[in-house]
Amino acid sequence: MTQRKRLRKAVFPVAGLGTRFLPATKAMPKEMLPVVDKPLIQYAVEEARAAGIEEFIFVTGKGKTALEDHFDRSAELEDLLGKRGKKAELDALLKTQLGSGQVAYTRQLDPLGLGHAVWCARNIVGDEPFAILLPDDLVLADRPCLAQMVEVYEETGGNVVAVMDVPREHTRRYGILDVAHDDGRLASVRGLVEKPAPEEAPSTLSIIGRYILMPEVFEQLDRQQTGAGGEIQLTDAMATLLGRQPFHGLRFEGTRFDCGDKAGFVQAQIAFALQRPDIAPAVRSYLGTLLAEGAA
Repeated sequence: MTQRKRLRKAVFPVAGLGTRFLPATKAMPKEMLPVVDKPLIQYAVEEARAAGIEEFIFVTGKGKTALEDHFDRSAELEDLLGKRGKKAELDALLKTQLGSGQVAYTRQLDPLGLGHAVWCARNIVGDEPFAILLPDDLVLADRPCLAQMVEVYEETGGNVVAVMDVPREHTRRYGILDVAHDDGRLASVRGLVEKPAPEEAPSTLSIIGRYILMPEVFEQLDRQQTGAGGEIQLTDAMATLLGRQPFHGLRFEGTRFDCGDKAGFVQAQIAFALQRPDIAPAVRSYLGTLLAEGAA
């Protein structure tokens, strides 16, 4: 097997305002909204850690200091929990910490799209393959989604995106693949279209918020060309890599929740709560009661 350059870095674009969740996000970053008892951004970081990521790059904006503080040490709180014998709570707190030198923050000063947010991390990423995780996309899986993608990257090299089939009427919400070959798990990509109309979509295979990309994508992002919605689209930049490098879409194992959508966020709360032995019985009992009342 050809030796691939190891994937060490991950970019987390977290500069968005979260207007769909106002007023909750008026003073709190949307990435800090909790699913059960962990914020969305922590799920993304833990997924990256489980995939072997060593350097965590956050592209932030104004009002994101709570996010930065979340991954810092809280010596007073640690000491208090230790003195009170709250070992489980202390262990949970320690898991939020990222080591010295593992974290970098850079600012996206203008809201010019996902491609622009990724471009803001170019000097920190350097000449290495890198992952991108969008915290709004939360994936419930036995094997973390990014870890599944790393396995594919180590097999094929090049670029890998996580994909799922969506209803044709929803293609205008996503980047859509034009597929050259598809074995039901891995699709070889020959084209990418950002948010096409249903009648123009080359397939219904859409990209979700997980990417492994080669650094050459920055060559196109450096041009600052706008696309759909007048924004600098990451999909457009990725399309320039086709034919130059391997490019695959992975149908990952797991369930994706769109936590940028209120209904998706509530669905994630339920699904993740039912995975927790400490609260699942109570949640399941309550859901049963609601269903019974609805059927009455």
